[in-house]
Amino acid sequence: MTMDMKKKKLFSTTGLIMAAVLLVAVNALSNLIFKSARLDFTENKLYTLSEGTRNILSSLEEPVTLRFYFSEKLGLNIPPLINYANRVRDLLEEYATLSHGKVDLMVLNPEPFSDEEDQAVQYRLQGVPVDAAGTLLYFGLVGSNATDEQETIAFFQEDKEESLEYDLTKLVYNLAHPKKKTVGLLSTLPLDAPPMNPFMQSQATQPWMIVDVIKQTFQLVDIQPDAAAIPENVDILMIVHPKNLSDAMLYAIDQFVLNGGRLIAFVDPYAETDTPVPDPQNPMAGLTAPRNSDLKKLLDQWGIELTDRKFAADRQHAVRVTVSGGMRPQSIDYVAWLSLREDSLASQDFVTGDLKQITMGTAGILTSKNMEGITVAPLIETSSQAMPMDVSQLMMPNPANLLSSYQAGSEKLMLAARVSGAVKSAFPDGKPGDNAATTLKASKAPVNIIVVADTDLLADKFWVNVQNFFGQRIAVPRANNGTFVVNALDNLSGSNDLISLRSRGRSNRPFTRVEQLQSEAEKRFLDKEKALQARLQDTERKINDLQSKKQGNDALILSSEQQQEIEKFREEQVKTRKELRAVQHELRGSIESLGSTLKFINIGLIPILILLLALGMSLYRYRQLRT
Repeated sequence: MTMDMKKKKLFSTTGLIMAAVLLVAVNALSNLIFKSARLDFTENKLYTLSEGTRNILSSLEEPVTLRFYFSEKLGLNIPPLINYANRVRDLLEEYATLSHGKVDLMVLNPEPFSDEEDQAVQYRLQGVPVDAAGTLLYFGLVGSNATDEQETIAFFQEDKEESLEYDLTKLVYNLAHPKKKTVGLLSTLPLDAPPMNPFMQSQATQPWMIVDVIKQTFQLVDIQPDAAAIPENVDILMIVHPKNLSDAMLYAIDQFVLNGGRLIAFVDPYAETDTPVPDPQNPMAGLTAPRNSDLKKLLDQWGIELTDRKFAADRQHAVRVTVSGGMRPQSIDYVAWLSLREDSLASQDFVTGDLKQITMGTAGILTSKNMEGITVAPLIETSSQAMPMDVSQLMMPNPANLLSSYQAGSEKLMLAARVSGAVKSAFPDGKPGDNAATTLKASKAPVNIIVVADTDLLADKFWVNVQNFFGQRIAVPRANNGTFVVNALDNLSGSNDLISLRSRGRSNRPFTRVEQLQSEAEKRFLDKEKALQARLQDTERKINDLQSKKQGNDALILSSEQQQEIEKFREEQVKTRKELRAVQHELRGSIESLGSTLKFINIGLIPILILLLALGMSLYRYRQLRT
C-alpha cells in the first residue's frame, strides 16, 4: 500500500467520523434552537392552537399545573386510544410551550397499585376496566392553580375530540379566573317564585327548575323589571320576556352591553307561560291580552330582529300530542311545539354542539338585519319545510286546525342566534332625563350576545319531569333545554378569546373510499338477497297452490311439479349464493388493491423519488466534470 493510498484511507475514515459528529451536533443544536418550531400539515390544523387559546396562555399571570394521567401500557392494545392519547399529550405540550413557563405539565403513568393510580383515584378520575380482572385504565387531566383550586377532565372521550381544544382552554381559563360568575336575572315571568312549605306548596308556586339548574353553577341575582340600574357585580345578564321595560332599564341594559357585559335574551312573540290576571268583569280579556316580548329598541342596534306576531311552525319537528274529540282521542302533529334534534342545532358552536334535543313552544322567528360589523350566527333552526304562522291562531289553539292550514315552506327559520361585533348605543342622545350622565355611544370591544326567540323552553313542562321526594325536588330531564341555558351562560362567562373558539376536526379520519366501496357492495348484496327472498316466497306460493289442489293422503306426498319447483329454487339459490360470494370477493379485492396502492405510495414512492433525484444529481455532476 503506497503512502498516497494510506493518506486517502485516513482522510476517508476521518471524514466519516467528522460527518457523524457533525450530524449529531446539528441534531442537538436544532433540537435546542427549534424546540418550539412546529409544522402542522394536517387538513384542519389540528395541532395549531387558535388565536384565542394563544391569547389566554400568553396572558396568564399565575402558574397553572396540569397533571396528565394515562395508563400507557394498558392502552397499547387499544390503538385508537393510544393515538388519541398522543394527540392530547402533544396538545398539552403545546400549551406548556406557549405559556412561557406559566403552565407546568406533568405526564403520569398510573400503573395498577402504583402511587400514581392512588393519586388518580384521589382526584376522582374515571377508571375504565380493560380486562376480565377489572384492571382500570386512566385517561384524564387534573389542573390546579396557586390557591390549590382544581379543575378536572375525568376521562378524555374520543367522541368529543372536536371540542378538545375548547375543553382544555376552558380548564386553564377557569383556573386563572376561579371566581364564581354572577348571573343577573331580569324576568317578567315568575321563574323564581318564592317557595313555601315544600309539603304544602302547589307546583305553580315553586321556582322553575331552570332556576335550580342555574344556581348549581352560578351566583344568581334577581333584578326587578322596574329597576333603573343593573348591579355592578353582574357578569352575565339573563333577560326573560322583556315587557313594558322603562327607558331607564333599557338604557341600563344598553350601557351594560356596550361596557363589555355579556347578555342572553329570551324573547317571544307569544309566551304561553305569560298568563294574564283574570278579569271577572271581562272573562275574554285574557284571550286577547298581548303576550309578546318587546326588546325591539335594543335588538335593532344589535343587528337582529324578532318577526312581529309570527311563530315558527314546522311539521318535520312537530311534537305529537293527544287531543280529544270525536269517538276517541287521537294523536296529531302540533306544529306550534317543536322537538328540535341535532340537525337543527349548530354543531360547530360549543353552546349547542353536544346537545341532542331541545323542545320549544310557539317559538318566534329571528332575522339578521345584515348590519356592517355585526355577525349573526344561527344556533337553533327549523327544517327547510317550516313556515311562519300568525299568533292570532294561538288565541284558542287547535292542533288539527293548525295542521290543516300548514303549508311546507322552502327555507330554514332561525330560532336562536349568537350576535357578535361592534354595536352602537340605542340612546345616542344620552341617558333619558339626565343629559349630564356619561354615556357610551358604541361598544368598547366586540359584544357577545345570545338571543333566543322563545321563553316557553324554560318552563318545566317543555323539558323536565319534576318529582317530589320527601320535600326534595328531583329533576328528570326529557330534553336538553337546561343544558342549553347553562352552556350559553358558561360560554358567555368566559373572555372573548374563549368565546371565539370553535369545534376542530378529528385526528382519526375515516377511510372514506373504503366506506364507499363497502356501502356499494352492501347495496348490491342486499339487492340480490331481496331478489332471492322474493323468489323463495314465489316458490313457496307455487308449492302451496299445488298442495291446496290435492286431497286426502295425496296431500302428504310431493307431486312431480312440486319437486320440480323445489329443485328449480335450489338451483337459483346456489346461483344467487355464488353471486353474493362474488360481490364479497370483489369488495375484498377492491379494498386490497386500494391498500396496496397506498402502501406503495407510503413505502415505495418516496424512496423511488429520492433515488431518481440522486441519480439526476449524479448525472448532472458527471456532465459537469466532463465539460
